[in-house]
Order: sequence, then C-alpha cells, then structure tokens
Amino acid sequence: MSGPAAGALRTRAQDARPRARRTSTVTPVHEALEVDDASQLSWDDEAEVVVVGWGAAGACAAIEARSAGARVLVIDRFGGGGASKLSGGVVYAGGGTPFQQQAGFQDSPQAMFDYLRHETQGVVSDTTLWRFCESSVDHLQWLQAQGVRFDAAMPDFKTSYPPEGKFLYHSGNEVVAAYAGTLPPAPRGHRAVSRGQSGAALYAALQAATLRCGVHALTQGAVRRLVRQRSPDGGSGRVLGVEVWQLPPQHPGTRRHAELDALVERWRTFRPQKAAAARREAADIEQAIAQPRLVRASRAVVLSTGGFIYNPELVAEHAPQFRRGWPIGGAGCDGSGLRLGQSVGAAAQDLSNVSAWRFITPPSVWPRGIVVNAQGERFCNEQVYGATLGHEMVAHQGGRAWLVLDARLRRQAIRECLFGPLWAFQRLPALGAMLLAGRKGRTPEALAQAIGADPARLRRSIDRYNATAQSQTGDALGKSPDMCQALDQAPYWALDISIGSRLFPLATLSLGGLRVNEADGHVVDGQGRDIPGLFAAGRTAIGLPSCRYVSGLSLADCVFSGRRAGRAAAGE
Repeated sequence: MSGPAAGALRTRAQDARPRARRTSTVTPVHEALEVDDASQLSWDDEAEVVVVGWGAAGACAAIEARSAGARVLVIDRFGGGGASKLSGGVVYAGGGTPFQQQAGFQDSPQAMFDYLRHETQGVVSDTTLWRFCESSVDHLQWLQAQGVRFDAAMPDFKTSYPPEGKFLYHSGNEVVAAYAGTLPPAPRGHRAVSRGQSGAALYAALQAATLRCGVHALTQGAVRRLVRQRSPDGGSGRVLGVEVWQLPPQHPGTRRHAELDALVERWRTFRPQKAAAARREAADIEQAIAQPRLVRASRAVVLSTGGFIYNPELVAEHAPQFRRGWPIGGAGCDGSGLRLGQSVGAAAQDLSNVSAWRFITPPSVWPRGIVVNAQGERFCNEQVYGATLGHEMVAHQGGRAWLVLDARLRRQAIRECLFGPLWAFQRLPALGAMLLAGRKGRTPEALAQAIGADPARLRRSIDRYNATAQSQTGDALGKSPDMCQALDQAPYWALDISIGSRLFPLATLSLGGLRVNEADGHVVDGQGRDIPGLFAAGRTAIGLPSCRYVSGLSLADCVFSGRRAGRAAAGE
C-alpha cells in the first residue's frame, strides 16, 4: 500500500504509542478512510462478510452468513464472548416452546406479543415484534442445533435469576396484574443448562458452532475505522472493509493481554477496582504494540460490538444521571460499533436510555415491604421486575429510594439469605444492606428521622399499605393481594436502594444504538436510507430491548437480529 492511505496508517501507528497520561480504555475510532475504488488499497485480508464483535449477536450473524454460503471473518478486540459470555445465559422465548409445555404452561405468539407491547413501547414496529414472537420457537430450536441446552425445571418463587438446577422462570413482569393478559402468565425466561451462571456455557456453544461451520476468527484486534467508497453525489458510499489494529501473535504483550481479559472476567463482580486496573493495562498494551491491517469485506460489514456503558464520555453526555451506577457488560462495551456507524453518517437513537436494575427479589419476602422515595412516599409496585423499579426510581425520583421492612420481614429475609438457595451475588448484597447499612426506628416517625424523610408522609405510606394488606382490597399501585403484608412489628428498618449505594450497587447498561432497517438490519442514515454494505445487530443496534429491559430479551434479540443481519449481509 502506498500514497495517502499508507501515510494515514503510519500516522495512526505513531499516535498509538504510549504517552504520559493514563491510557483510555475506550477503543479509538477515526473518520472513515475514503477511496474511489477498493482496488486503490493493498488489503491484508479479505472475506465476503466481516463481522465486528464476536459475542452472541456476532456469532449468530457469522453462522447465518456462512450458512448462506458466504466466506466470513469475525473480529474481536479480545478473545470473543463480550457481555454475552458474562451474562446469565437467559434467552427470552415463548409462543409454546417444548420447555413451557413440559412445565405445564400454555403460551402463544399472540400472548407473547401482547405482553411485549407493554415492555417495548413501540421501540420496534408491531410488524417486527410479531415476527420476533412468531419465530421464537424456531430461534430456540436453532440455538439447540448449535449445541445450547435448555430445561423445564422451575424455581418455587419469583426471582431475579433461577437457583442452581432451575432453568425456566418468569423473567419479566408477566405475573404482575397490570402487565398480564387474558391468559395465565407463561414463563419465558429460558436459562441455558450449566452449573453456575449460564452465559459462559451458552456462548461456548455458539463460539464452537461459529468455528465448526467454517468461519475464520481474528482475535485481539480492534476495528478503529471503516473503509468506504467515495460517493460522487455526496451520499452514503458503500462500506468496503475495515481497518483493524491487531496485537502481533506470539508477542509477550499479546499473551499478557489475554491474561488480563481473563482477570477482568474473574474480578468484575467482587473486585471492580482491580478489574478496572486490568482493563487499563490491556489498553496500554493495545496502544503500544497493535499494528494496523486492512480487511476487505466484498459484500458487507456487520457491527455487533455491544453497548457503550464502559464509555464514560458517552454516558456523561447522554445519560449523566446514571454515572453513579455499577456498569455491567464486557470490557469491549465502549460504543465502538456505535461510533463506527456514526463515522459514516449512521443515525443513532435512544442513547439516553440506560437500564437500571434494582432487583429486590430474592430475598423473596422483600417485595412484601414497601419502597418509598426520599420524602417517604410509595411510588411503585414493589412486585415489578427490577429494571422497571430501577427506571421509576432514577427517571422520576432522582435516583433515591428506600426499602422499608418491619422486624418480621427482616428476620425472614436474613433466614432466606443464610439458608436459602441463593447465588452469592444475590445473598451478599442483601445481607450487607440488612446487617451493615440498615437504618432502624421504633416507630415510622423515628425511622423517617433516621433516613431524612418526612415523618407524616412515611407514617401515611405505612398506614395506607397496612390497611390494604389487612382488608385484602386492591392496592393503589397494583401489587397482588398475596404480596401485601402488614408492616406492624417494630422496629422498622429502611435499606438504601438508591443509585450509588455502596453495599447494594445498582447495575446499569446502555440500551440505545444505531438505527437499522428492521426488515434486514441495514444501518440507516439520518434520512432513513440504507448505508450500503453496513449492518448492525445486538446491543449495537436499536432492537427489542432498547426501551425497557426484560431478562433474556437481549440474548433473544442477539439471535433474532444477528441471524437477520447475517442473512442479509451474505446476500449483499
């Protein structure tokens, strides 16, 4: 390669050397390299379809494109997996899956569609939502064909994540009366079978299927810009390929980079500061030794790099109220796919939409208490799914809230944490909140003083709730009668469930992304026109989980949108 393109690559290489300031962990993304024709460049590698990001969406896109006969290369900044590998491995599926039927539940695409319309709130068209629901059984069977296993065993109570040995559950608001349809609620959270959390097992099956079908992989390489054909009329030129900065094989720094990726996975939950330091060291290595390569995509590029929750600049710009949350995802969830799309004129949507997870179950008895705002007033049905509660708290209550229990509920919750079938990530924060950080008062007024709330408002909230529980009349906020339990045994306790709570962190992840043509996953520009040769899938794109989060909907959308983009990219 020679001329301006080669000079640009050399300049980038010089700019990538270590500097005195602390290296950002965010992937650098530059303006697109524009050429009149692909033959102007000397390409280092070539495929018909290039998939950027090898999580669940990227794997599904790559497998589908390869099944359509295309030669496929998948690229990942690390070793593959991303947020999908670190997830709970839950796929939202319904419409009458074999596992729903084995568990004794009837479901239909129509019932699934009616429920999800509450959750998606028009973020995708009804046509796309119906297509998703109608094809749900097929997508689950497709995952099984790739080697993912599911089961019909259900937990005994509503939970944020099923205990060991349980794999089917109500993963959203299906059992909440305000969301229920005319049919009995069906469980649609299908957790992949494994010991421990299931994300690694689900992703391992997809990764093996990707390689088994003949897809080539380029790992430890970050795509920093797109290559596109210059458009003579100023429109969107065709995307021709990518510029990827790859760590040299066999280099000691490359091996260390892989070790750091494994350490980030291990430390991310209970040692977040060490995980952050490992991410910074990995970024230092990338900046020091990565070398640029040009990869031709003769048909199309698919962007599937995840969300942007690990991009502090984007979060501060679009969703500053969530900065004190606990970001969850893979180390590569820094918005690189979003920014690559924007570099060629792609339109973005809902970047201010971040999901805040305030799960208060398990312990299963916690939702029998009440959640109040900083003034001491109830504002949400405590029975709802954790992301629904978190949204109401951050969006409408300034991120401040307290869970109020009486002595009986607190004893029951502690007993469940100590002896019940809970995961460590459920047990330890709950115990920490109750034993180390709870505020106590002999009366509602004394408790209000302890938390800085209005005594009269907190007393009124408790009295009204107790009257509802004792009379079994309808709760004003829609909680089921069987979940209403009078708070009448002193002392009273308040647990801080606010964003920024030190012992009870609030998980956050980004939901917005690139706008796509819902028929095929083409990335579109500000006028809604397809950008030739560019597709997006998973959390990089606007999809079913881009409005409100439901457990399993992200992975289900990875399959739905990934397969859609892969098929269309192969046909470009």
